[in-house]
Amino acid sequence: MLLSARLKVLLAGVFSQVLCIGIARFAYTPLLPIMQDQTWMGDATGGWLAGINYMGYMAGALLAASIADLRLKDTLYRLGLVLAVTTTAAMALTDNLTLWIILRFFSGLSSAASMLIVSGLILNWLIRHHHRGELGIHFAGVGVGIVVAALAVELMLYLSQGWAAQWLWLSLLGLILAIPAWLWLPRPETANLTTSGSTLTDSPPTKRFMWLMLTAYFCAGYGYVITATFIVAFVEQQPALVGMGPTSFALVGLAAAPAVMIWDLVARHVGYLNALLLTLVLQIGGILLPVIHTSLPVVLFSALLFGGTFIGSVSLVLTMAGRLYPTKPAKLMGKMTLAYGSAQVIAPSLTGMLAAWTGHYNLGLWIAGGFVMLGTLLVVWLKFTDQTAQELDASAKLVKAS
Repeated sequence: MLLSARLKVLLAGVFSQVLCIGIARFAYTPLLPIMQDQTWMGDATGGWLAGINYMGYMAGALLAASIADLRLKDTLYRLGLVLAVTTTAAMALTDNLTLWIILRFFSGLSSAASMLIVSGLILNWLIRHHHRGELGIHFAGVGVGIVVAALAVELMLYLSQGWAAQWLWLSLLGLILAIPAWLWLPRPETANLTTSGSTLTDSPPTKRFMWLMLTAYFCAGYGYVITATFIVAFVEQQPALVGMGPTSFALVGLAAAPAVMIWDLVARHVGYLNALLLTLVLQIGGILLPVIHTSLPVVLFSALLFGGTFIGSVSLVLTMAGRLYPTKPAKLMGKMTLAYGSAQVIAPSLTGMLAAWTGHYNLGLWIAGGFVMLGTLLVVWLKFTDQTAQELDASAKLVKAS
């Protein structure tokens, strides 16, 4: 059966997410304890490399926020696919720290192509062609990518592949994924008109919305990145849970893949801000439960809870940004992600140093949960005081009605 144009566009985004987020970015998480065991890398270095990766992602967010030309963004998206494959392969060719820093930076830069640039291109295409302006299916690729990375690493461990061979095999898988990600996304149209001839118009938010949402999203980014980066290492540190790290990481992805579409449906019923609040409250539980109790059922449940909420927060915030600026959606998405990404540069490095100092990740996780709590309070403030937030909630319910 031939795929519809809408489904091919959305699947191009999914494949790009699996490549640029799942492999180029998040394969580092299940590979981190393996690289620590087979190379000279320690906890602090592992944290610094994760921070460098997010610094590259932030540089990509800055680029996305500063460019309005859709055709140039399309070119950068395709360059990001190439970078994702090549930087993944090159990780296997050296154990030099300087070269690893460079590679993780450009790997992070490539992840902005699928998280931000192509998200904006897809949302623009959907709105232009009178489809619902929702990104749930696209962001399902993050969860699928996490599952793919976790299962691939687990399989290669079973086959006794070393850390370098694992990076090479992952790059080959990435090359296969890059083909539909490249071919199925049409080149963008530049006229501010839909296919029926109506005009696309932007709705700039209030200053209060921008500052409160940017700060809340910074807090959410801090909370997210700690679990996303260190969950495997944290689980493997628990004597009763040795060997369960990759499983917990796979559960994060399994929960994330369908969750984004569920959060789209929730937002249609209760509005974007209420849905966002719910994701943040549940995410606090996903971050802190393993610290409170380290039994296997609790750790696995927290992985499901975290996976089912962090990507919902991202999808909801970026969808709101795109709906405010349909003619150049990646511009505000990039600004939002600069806030999210700046937290991701700081948090892994600090947590890695704290882990090296204390011998565990508990303190880092408590700090992460506190940041998400602060972000939740800021969204509550925004919901009850800002006109843009109230209008966005109303527009989400209109999507339901349509």
